Amino acid sequence: MAEKRDYYEVLGLQKGASEDEIKKAYKKKAREYHPDLHPDDPTCEDKMKEVNEAYEVLSDPDKKSRYDQFGHAGVDPSYGGGAGGFTGGMGGFTDMSDIFENIFGGFGFGSGGGGSRTNANAPRRGSDIQSSVTITFMEACEGVKKEININKMCTCDACKGTGADGSSTTEVCPDCKGRGSVRTTQNTLFGAIQSTKTCPRCSGKGKIIKNPCQKCRGVGRLRVQKTVSVDIPAGIDDRQTIRLGGQGDCGSNGGSNGDLMLNVSVKSHPIFKRDGFDIHCDIPVTYMEAVLGAEITVPTIDGDVKYNISEGTQTGTVFRLKGKGVKKINRSERGNQYVTIYVEVPKNLTKKQKDLLREFEASLTEKNYAKRQSFFDKLKNRFENRFEK
Repeated sequence: MAEKRDYYEVLGLQKGASEDEIKKAYKKKAREYHPDLHPDDPTCEDKMKEVNEAYEVLSDPDKKSRYDQFGHAGVDPSYGGGAGGFTGGMGGFTDMSDIFENIFGGFGFGSGGGGSRTNANAPRRGSDIQSSVTITFMEACEGVKKEININKMCTCDACKGTGADGSSTTEVCPDCKGRGSVRTTQNTLFGAIQSTKTCPRCSGKGKIIKNPCQKCRGVGRLRVQKTVSVDIPAGIDDRQTIRLGGQGDCGSNGGSNGDLMLNVSVKSHPIFKRDGFDIHCDIPVTYMEAVLGAEITVPTIDGDVKYNISEGTQTGTVFRLKGKGVKKINRSERGNQYVTIYVEVPKNLTKKQKDLLREFEASLTEKNYAKRQSFFDKLKNRFENRFEK
């Protein structure tokens, strides 16, 4: 017998993982290996069976307890010589009937050796599917409608989901007589044990289609390309996900559809940068505008606005435009816009311009440079205090 992998390893967990951690890990692995999501990968079916088997044990408190104590021998009598994991006593079971009920109670023999049987005719919800869309910065701020092409499982239009070709009928499975399961007998250390497993001929449905649908090959579903119209709300941010209920794979046996998980990417903007619902931008001003003050034009996502900067404005000065940020999703409030001023020093001056600047500089006094004067006063005091020591 091939050596089985540790169930915790199969799900990518550490021993002692909580119930929620086990559920989350199972969902993640199911998306990774589900055959419907990876029809071109023949290995996914075996990997999915391994994941189902691990989850069947670890999600059941009783089986998980036995597995934690005895390993695979605690839940699968055919592993490692049957009862090899129970040496040294009965492992907490009160009598022989408890051992039969807890060890052989369907596990290891149902669904072809992958856990307890499930009703193959029960409604099953369709799988969620993933897709992505890229929008511009302004589309994210204002909201936009997009047409998205997706590949999803849909009910076969040829057989209407029955899996049968035309007027073909179904017949009762001759192996399981319509029960969907068959009984097997296995010789163990405790004698001959009868157990039940899913009928391999009808896959648990209890019936067989005489002439399967040629289009879906009897499955009743097939993968097709669909176009979905999506309203992306104003305020959506980069790497956020929109859930579109019922737009995923169709269910089977009357089960509900899965959802479409749409991952949104937002392009950068040449002027604006976003921080939550606030917008930041840098505005260059001329030397004279900064010195004398001026009315400047500030771009916003709503269009240009006018703003008066005061005389003597310094590089790095930040002012706020209240309510000019991004709209909060499904709310009326908006963030703010923060504008940082940068004073652009002129270059490539002519001799005359330089002479005029030197004349202008000479006309200034220390009070015109308050910060510069304060800096040199502090520097002077530092050296004086040093020499006094």
